[in-house]
Order: sequence, then structure tokens, then C-alpha cells
Amino acid sequence: MTERRFDGRVAVITGGARGLGFAYAQLLGSLGARIVVNDNGSAMSGTGNDVGPAEEAAQALRAAGCEAVACTESVATPEGGKAIVDAALDAFGRIDVLIHSAGNVRYGALDAISHEDFRAVIDVHLLGAFNVVRPAFERMAAAGYGRVVLSGSIGGLYSIAHGVNYAMSKSSMIGLNNMIAIEGADRDVKSNVILPGAVTRMAEGLDVTQYPPMGPELVAPVVGLLAHESCPVSGELYVSMAGRIARAFVTETRGVYRPDWTIDQVAADLDAIRDDSQRWTFHPVENGFGEHMAKSFAMTRGEA
Repeated sequence: MTERRFDGRVAVITGGARGLGFAYAQLLGSLGARIVVNDNGSAMSGTGNDVGPAEEAAQALRAAGCEAVACTESVATPEGGKAIVDAALDAFGRIDVLIHSAGNVRYGALDAISHEDFRAVIDVHLLGAFNVVRPAFERMAAAGYGRVVLSGSIGGLYSIAHGVNYAMSKSSMIGLNNMIAIEGADRDVKSNVILPGAVTRMAEGLDVTQYPPMGPELVAPVVGLLAHESCPVSGELYVSMAGRIARAFVTETRGVYRPDWTIDQVAADLDAIRDDSQRWTFHPVENGFGEHMAKSFAMTRGEA
């Protein structure tokens, strides 16, 4: 039995009625967290709404001995995002943990996808994250404590065909994560990104017969640590797929310095520019922006 509990903590989980979100709710709830299950009950495409899934999930949590309430507001609007945070404040008087797991899927080739299908996914994954983070961060910063877990994806890092809306949304979590971690550092507000791999209803239509076990319960413990008060990291990205856990990060080659360049010189030096035998990796919370500039400037002086 883990010693890491969530007694007294309030966790808001968007997309919390099904799949990964519900696995997170079950784990944190079993460890003492009071849960706000947010889910508007839409179809996987994001259309429609149904109060049933959130209510049923909250009822299942309560039946298991957890304190839980349902919220069926949509993350897709600023008003919905605020209402989701307000649901935690109204029910429990605080918000300590925000896990943004709400999602939808609409596929389309880059040269054929409609603006409606593009925007429908952006509104939930990208803008939805900001819509709940903005009011939650304000409360957490004022309280001097908070834990945020954003849902990224290897689809944001590496991407697949016919998924431009998903790829752009998930890669954007890196920037939002950095900002929460940097601006929350002096107020004990930490943020990290989970890049989960699990067979849920989002995998409908895919051939998963050759997949190893990939249940949502394999991802939940990583999220549990990132959401816990003892979480030792912030501004980082963690992969969890089929039992494998890894850290992902952005890096760059050492590169090449010249005091001036031509197009032909760039072409001639491209192999050296791309040479990854020496890598520079900066951490956003540990002055990554400044360190990047300092090392770049040092190269102009022959010091790096």
C-alpha cells in the first residue's frame, strides 16, 4: 500500500467519467482525494452531451467510499472552464489538483480537413486546457499550492497522418506546461505532462489485436505521482505506454557558429549543424530560456 495519499486534497479531472480520466479518478479517490468528475458526456467526435457518464462515474466513486461530485460543463469555453473550477470550490471549498484529460477525435488529411473539424479538436484539447488552467492556476497561486497534469501525446511529439488538429493541440501542451511551471515555481504550483498510451474508446476503429496489455490503470500511477504533494519535478513530460515509463524532452545539437552566413555555407555545414553527438538540453524551470541564450552567446566568444 502506498504511503502517498491525498487526504484533504481536492482533484478536478476533466474527461473524468471514462477511460484514462476515470482511472485517474479511481486511483486518487481511493487514496483520499475528493474528486470533481468533469465530463460533458459527448461522443468521441465531441458532438452532443449527456449528463449520464459524469453522474454514473461520481456515483461509482461514492459507492467505493470516495467523496465525489459530477460536473457536466464543457472545457471548450472560458465560461465552462471557470464553471468546472467553481464546481470544486462550491462542493469542497478548494482546488489542489487539476488533471486535464478531456479529449475528442476528428481525423482529416491536411489538404482536406474542414475548419469545423480542425477547430472542434483544438477547442477541447488546446483551448480547453487553457480554459481550465487559467482559473485553477489563479486559485492555486493564491493558495500557495497546486499540482497540474496536462495530457499530451506522442501524437504531439511525433504525429501521424490525418491528425493535424490533434498533433497541434498536444504539442501545445509543452508551452502551457512550461508557463505553469515557471510562473508557479515560487508558489509551489507544479505542472507536468503525461503522454499516455492506453486502449480506450479513443482507439475505436483501430486494430489493437497485436497490442500488449494497455489498460488505463497502467498510466494512472504516473499521474498519481505527478499530482501528489511529494512530486519532485515540474515542467517535465512523462511517457507511459504498455507498462513503459520514460521522460521525454526537447533537446538541440551544439550547432555551428559563424559570424556571418550565406545560403551555401548553411548547406555546406548542415551535417555539422545536425550532428547530435553533442546535445544541449535546457530545463524550463531552471532558467532554460536564459541558459539557452547564454550558451549561444558564449559560442560567439569561442567559449562554448
